[in-house]
Formats: sequence, C-alpha cells, structure tokens
Amino acid sequence: MTSHRESNTQRIAGLDARAEALRLKRGMGIAEARAMHPDIDVVEADPEADRRLLEGLADWCDRYTPLVALDGADGLFLDITGCAHLFGGEKALLNDLMMRFFHQGFDVRAGLASTPGAAWAAARFVAGQILAPGSERNFLSRLPLSALRIDARTKTSLESVGLRTIGAIMEGPRAPLVRRFGAELIERLDQALGRLEEAISPRLPVAPLSVERHLADPLSLIDDIERLVGLLAAALKVDLERREEGARGLELLLFRVDGMVSRITVGASRPIREPTLVRRLFHERLATLGESIDAGYGFDLVRLSALSTARFDARQADLAGEVETGGEGLAIFADRISARLGEPAMLGVVPVESHLPERAAPARPYAQEEARKEAVKKPAREGQASAGRPRQADRPIRLLRQPEPIDVPATEVPDGPPLNFRWRRALHRVARAEGPERIAPEWWREQADAPTRDYYRIEDAEGRRYWLYRQGLYNAQVVPRWFLHGVFA
Repeated sequence: MTSHRESNTQRIAGLDARAEALRLKRGMGIAEARAMHPDIDVVEADPEADRRLLEGLADWCDRYTPLVALDGADGLFLDITGCAHLFGGEKALLNDLMMRFFHQGFDVRAGLASTPGAAWAAARFVAGQILAPGSERNFLSRLPLSALRIDARTKTSLESVGLRTIGAIMEGPRAPLVRRFGAELIERLDQALGRLEEAISPRLPVAPLSVERHLADPLSLIDDIERLVGLLAAALKVDLERREEGARGLELLLFRVDGMVSRITVGASRPIREPTLVRRLFHERLATLGESIDAGYGFDLVRLSALSTARFDARQADLAGEVETGGEGLAIFADRISARLGEPAMLGVVPVESHLPERAAPARPYAQEEARKEAVKKPAREGQASAGRPRQADRPIRLLRQPEPIDVPATEVPDGPPLNFRWRRALHRVARAEGPERIAPEWWREQADAPTRDYYRIEDAEGRRYWLYRQGLYNAQVVPRWFLHGVFA
C-alpha cells in the first residue's frame, strides 16, 4: 500500500489486492487504516517514478499503434484504427496486449470500443470488454456515474438528487441538467456515445513512413541489428520512391521482450533513401552507443521510421553512367561524423546580413543543410551577405567565443593602433598594424546604444597576427577599452 500527504494528513494513494481484501479504500487516512489493521505495510508514493513507468509502458505500446496518449496517472489510450488486422483482429490484439503485460508482472485492465469514453468505461468497470459499434448506449446505461469521467463534486451532486447511473442521465431532460450541473456532464455523455468527436492526441509525433519486422527469435547482437536495418531500409526505399521523397530524419525502435524500448535517431544533411547509406549512419550511431544498448533477453520487434522527409530530386546520369554528386560525398561524411559524435561535432558557417563579426557568420550544425540553403537563397536581415561585405582576407579564420579584454599601455596617437598589448599575461610588441575599420552598432537592434568599435589587424614581432578592436572613442568622460576578437592564420 502507498500513501501521500493530502491536507496535512497521510492518506492511502494505492492498494494491492490484499489491502483491498481488508476493505481499505483510497483516500482513507493512514491512522485510521492502522487502527483497523496494525500490521499493514505502507510506503510513500513516488508520483514521478510512476510517471516514468507509465511513459515507458506508452513507449512499449507503440508496437501496436503509433497513436498512444497518456490518460491521467494510471491509464493509456491507444487508437488502433487500421492496426487491428495486423494482429489478427481486435480480439487477438487485445489478448496479445494483456498477455504480454501479464508476463511483465502488470495487472492490466483493458477495454475496446469505437469511442474513447466508452473504451475508458469498459476498461475500468468491465475489464476485457469489446463493444460493437452502436452498442455504447446499452452498455453505459447500467454503469455508475464514475464511468463518465466527471469530477467528484458533480458526481456527488447528481447522487444527492437520486441520479446514480448513466442511464438515469440519458433519460433525463438535457437543458435542466446543463443548467444545474454544468455543460461538462452532457459533453462527457455525448463523447462516450459518439455524438461528439473526441480526438486522441499522441504523446509523440507520428512518423509519416515506417517499416517493421516481428521476430520469432529475438535479436541481441549489434551485427544482427545492423543487417536487419539494411533490410528494413530496402523496404522503406520503396515507399520513399513512390512518394518521390528522401528521409531527412530516421529513427530505429528496438522493442525488448520484457517491455523496454530503445530509440535511436540519426539525421541526414540531404534527403537519402539508399539502404547502404542508411545502414552506415546507424552503424556509426550504434558504435557510439555500444554497451549502453541493453539487449536483455533480446529484441522481438524492430521498426525503422522516417521521422521527416523532403523531396528527392533524381539526377540524370551522363553517357558514361556517372552522376554529378554536387557535394554529396561531403554531406555523407558529415552525416556519419554527426551520427557518431553528435550534431555539434560537424558545424557549417552560414553568412548572414550583419556587419557585427559575431553575428555575420554563425556556426550551425551541418545537418541543417536545408536551413542553410534557404538562408543563402533569401537575402534579408538573416539572409545572404550583400556585395558590400568585407573581403574574406580581412577577417580572421578563428573568432574567439567571447572577445577577451587586453591591456594596452600606449598608442601612437589617441585614435591609433597600440604599440604593444598584454593578452593572457603575455606581452606582445606590435610590428605592423592596419586599420582602423570602424563598425558601428546596428541601430535597429536592442544593442543600438553600444559603443562604436575600431578594428585593427595587428602583427607582433614574432609574426603572429591578431584582430583587435577599441570599444568607444577617446573623450573626457569615457576611457576606451581594448579587446582581442580573433586570430589570423
């Protein structure tokens, strides 16, 4: 038995079969329960752990349908429309689900109906019931008011006037019921009877394309999983070709026989559908995960899904049978590096319309190739650089993540370059200097009142080249500050 604190009182939160046999009920005070049965075992409830367990069960139920939603703290909704025939019918699906949960150690109650409200009532009041379409009214009429999923206050008010079953609500006049007990009562009734649509919102996005393989002998070796990925990718390619699309994001789901589910995702810079490329990406990802993938007693269901797709433009081969790749080799290399080390390991520079160096060329994950292409195609505030941009040679190949302050003892003239500077405790004597290049703040942004910067290209006596700037102008009120922003090759 579990307990939780409610209104400064420890009350019963959950009961097992033995506790229910002792006529204990949820909501009863722990002191009262111990007075009746001093030997009962009580542990503190852990709602967060219960939530994680329920989400894990929801992941496992993806083997039956991708449309799985959480129902409070102790239930799940599964929309099996169009999926039942894959398991031999609705009854066979329900039996398989309950049998697997039983072998995992769960006491499950399930029901099946054409409306979520009727299915909820069937699962919680008549376990294992399968309602034929159109039989919801007869089934619900004999159930208590709790089967309508109404709040406790409304239920108590209805019982106080002699309305104790759903059938009594059905026979009563609707307008007086709404005026006295609220519109939610009739709304729940109409949802259960199918008069009002009630959608199930899945907890995870539904993949547009998926292929899967049920295995009589569970897999446990990574090599076997990779070979199966190649077979599934070949089946997925047929659907992608039919839609003239390629996959940009792929997910591999490994369903373990004991209920655990492993989700492995990879991304692609360009739309892909060749099984060899798909298998290479998952090979890199599986090599990174290594022993973190616990096969347990093996995986009996493996599913490959295309989470996102994009148009796949086929290219014509020349007379020699060769196809212009257009940088495809680099994209494949970047995808494999990202799959093994993560997206931040492979970055690309995207020029945008800004004179501020830290904004002019931000680094983004290379896998976001489509976003980068759109930025190049649309010259705007965040678009392609204009013809007036400084030449590449005027900028260092490396900018510091944050400009670092430096000490400048003296300059030739107040607005001139430094004669020497100290950076990271090392003194650098200036041999040559070019500049200044004045960059004013962008007036249309929030930092429009930031000081003006004067940038200098500096070479010290040992031949190292730096990019410095003076922030602010010399006057009687303000003393400018110096920063080092980048290093040239």
